[in-house]
This record gives sequence, C-alpha cells and structure tokens, in this order.
Amino acid sequence: MDDLFKPLADATGASLDQIKLITCLVVSYPLGNVFVRLPRSQPAMKHIFSVVVSTVFLLPVMHLWPEILHLLCSVLVTYILAATLRGPSMPWAVFAADMSLLTFNHAYRAIYEIPYETFDITSSQMVLTMKLTTFAWNVWDGRRPAEELDKWQLKHRVATMPSLLEFLGYAFYFPGILVGPYTEYTTYASLIDGSLFESAGEDGRTRVKHVPRGRKRVAYTRMGTGFLCLGLFVVLGGRFPYQSVLTDAWLQKGLLNRLLTVQLIGFVARIKYYSVWLLSEGACILTGLGFTGYTASGGSLWGGAANVNILLIEWPSNFKVLLDSWNMKTNVWLRETMYKRVARKGRKPGFKSSMVTFITSAFWHGIAGGYYITFLLGGFVTTAGRMCRANFRPLVLPPTDHLPSSVIKRLYDFVGSLAALMLLNFTVAPFVIGGFFDSLEAWRRMEWYGLWMVGGVLAFFALGGKSWMRGLAQSRIRRMEKKFEEETKGARVFIPK
Repeated sequence: MDDLFKPLADATGASLDQIKLITCLVVSYPLGNVFVRLPRSQPAMKHIFSVVVSTVFLLPVMHLWPEILHLLCSVLVTYILAATLRGPSMPWAVFAADMSLLTFNHAYRAIYEIPYETFDITSSQMVLTMKLTTFAWNVWDGRRPAEELDKWQLKHRVATMPSLLEFLGYAFYFPGILVGPYTEYTTYASLIDGSLFESAGEDGRTRVKHVPRGRKRVAYTRMGTGFLCLGLFVVLGGRFPYQSVLTDAWLQKGLLNRLLTVQLIGFVARIKYYSVWLLSEGACILTGLGFTGYTASGGSLWGGAANVNILLIEWPSNFKVLLDSWNMKTNVWLRETMYKRVARKGRKPGFKSSMVTFITSAFWHGIAGGYYITFLLGGFVTTAGRMCRANFRPLVLPPTDHLPSSVIKRLYDFVGSLAALMLLNFTVAPFVIGGFFDSLEAWRRMEWYGLWMVGGVLAFFALGGKSWMRGLAQSRIRRMEKKFEEETKGARVFIPK
C-alpha cells in the first residue's frame, strides 16, 4: 500500500508516514458522512464501523503491527480494572497501568532513535491514555454521591458499565484514533444514541433531533484552515526550525534579531500542530461529535471537538488564556484527572497541584529531557502570571464596569499579551529540541530571556512586592472614594413618590 503514497511524498518532500497520516485524516471526512447515516436503532453498527476503520488506519496503512496489541491491551486492562475494583484506588490503578505501557513505548522510541518523521504507536496511545484514565474517573464518580461532585464530574459520571463492544467503539473512535481529540465516554455514548442532539419541545417533552444543519460548513472550514496551516509549514518549516538556534549562524545574529527570530520560529513550530488538529476536528464534526447547542438565532454550534483556538494563542490576553487555548482537550484531561484530584479535600488546587500536573504532562509526552524542562518552567510561568494578574491588574482596571478602559489598561493588556507570547516561544524550545543539554544550550543562545522574565517576577513578589502592590491598590481605592465623596457632596437625591 505504501506505493500509493510514495509519489506524493517524493513531490512534497514530506516523509511517507506524514503523507499517510494526512491521507487518513482526509479520508475520515467521507467516512464521517457514512458514520452519521448509520441508523441509531443499530448502535452496534456504529461501534463496529469505528473499530474496523481504525484497524485499517493502524494496520495496512500505518503498519503498526504488533503495536496495535498494546492499544488493545490498554483497553482490556482498563475495562477489567474499572469493572472489578470498587474502591477509590481504581482510577489510580488504571492510570498506573496505562501510563506504564505508554512510557514503555516512549522509551522504546528513544532507545531505538525512531525519527520524528516516523509515525509510531505512541501518538495513538497518548490519545487512548487520556480516554481510558478519564473513563476510570468517570466510573468512580458514578459510584460517589452526587452532592460530592462538581458540574463536570456530574455531567460525565458513568453509573453503568458499558458492554465491551460499546467500550471498544469508544476507544477506537476513528476520527480521533491517530492524533485526537479525545472525548469523554458519555459524550461518545450520546453521539451514538442521538441524545447529543436532544431538545425540549414546547410541551416540555424531550425530542431527539436529526444531526443539526451546519456541520458540513464548519467541518470543511476546519479542513481548509488545516490545509492552509499545512501549506505554511511546508514553506516555512525547513527555514525556521528551533534547531537553527544551535547552529553557528545563530551566533552571528544580533540580540534583537535573535529575539525576533525566536518568535517566528515558535509560530512555525505551532502551525504543524494546528494543521493536524484542525483536520481531525473537522472529521469529528462530520460524525456529529462537537455539537454544543444553538445560538440565539438558531444556528448550530460545533466547538465541542476543538483542540486549539488559534487567535487566542497567537495573541493571548495572558498566559493562562494561552494555555487554555492550546491542546485544549489535553488541558481538560489534566485538569479533571490530575489537577483537581491531587488537591486535598475541601481545598482549592494550588502550586502543588500545578506542578504535579505539569510533571504528569511531561511524563505523558515522553521521556526526553526537554519535555521536563519545558513543563517545569511552565509551572513557574503559570504561578508568576497568576501573581501578576492578582496584583497588577487591580491597579489598571476602571473604577466601574460602565467606564471605558483607560490608556494604561490597554497598555497593560498589550504588554501582557506580548509577554505571554514571548514566554511561550522561549518555554517550548526544549520541548521541540528534545535533548536536555541541547535545550539548555538553546536557552543560553536566547540569552535566558524567559528565565529572566519569570525569575524577576517571582523575586519581586518574594522580596515584598506583593505587600507594596496591595498598598498601592488600597491607596487607589481611598483616592477613588474621596473623589466620589467630593463629586457627590451637596448633591440632591430625588426619591420618586
């Protein structure tokens, strides 16, 4: 079958596996139109359809035999543990089992130096690990009293174990099997039985509608945007890789030139992810997944399968917004299976939860030293951003919501967006480069600017900046109160009869 893809690979200069991956994503579009037309009265057909299509993608196309057995092993182990273990340790046992097998394959890839251009089982297994560990927590939430659950947990709790066929259909849902996005079991089940599209009639009775109109327009828009990003990466990817920071030519650049070039390199590194995530999202939408409701005018909304918000990444209001807009489904997984779960009962998640979550994210991505450097710094960046928002922002907000933003507030927003983007492009360099020492050398050639930014903020607040900023905020409040009293002094208040 590889002979079908070699001419296109030779023409574009891409690897054979990259061409096959894009082809599978594109083929998922017409298959999605077939999937959505399978009768709801025959849910087994939809489960089998997904399993068969995913098997074709993984075996004859991507040649992942016997690696596909690793996926099947993870699925069966999760199903057995979730069904047999009744205590609160069940989700952690599932997490340990699935992450162990994933780490084994990450290590295998590193030891045998499988190149980045080669598509191996770790990509599919990363998506599957998110699905399976989330499912385990959903099952555990289904065994807990409803009053102990938050809104997300209550919505996605699984009170009854699905059949093995239903679970296999969920695990091998074909549009997301290669690069995601992952979805919760309850969402998949509601897609199969049509309850995802339920609406309440005027008589109060719930009706199941057909798949709402508008999905094709949204899906093919995602496809077009994905191909646009892919084209940009083909043109720019070879000219602006992060590895160029390690070349001798980089040292010949001036400081300002280096800082500006890093920002361009960071953008180029992101657009390849934009392309595959958008293509995958469009295929999911064609199956009906991603529907979230209707607008006030009756138009359908399809944001439920989104994994990225490009505009909020390329010009974020702050670093938190940026993180929340990148790899969005993974963020949900980390939040719901780690960040909130490791916090002490009755207490809000804090710095400890953040650091455990970032380390988990690095562990999930692989064993390269660069991953851990990136996510370790990411934890400190998040903490520094939270401190800035809590202490600087009150000083620039208008006194009431009815007044327009001041010049200083707009300047604060601009500086915050620019700082968030610069920190992103610095922080992710080790993630892309991979090697521990090469990553540190790359940061050195960037003059450590990200560490200076984050370290400066943390040092400022540790050395008394927090108290000083609070004093400024209180002084501002007193001045505004005094000004208000002066402006309203002697004013007559009319009380209508």
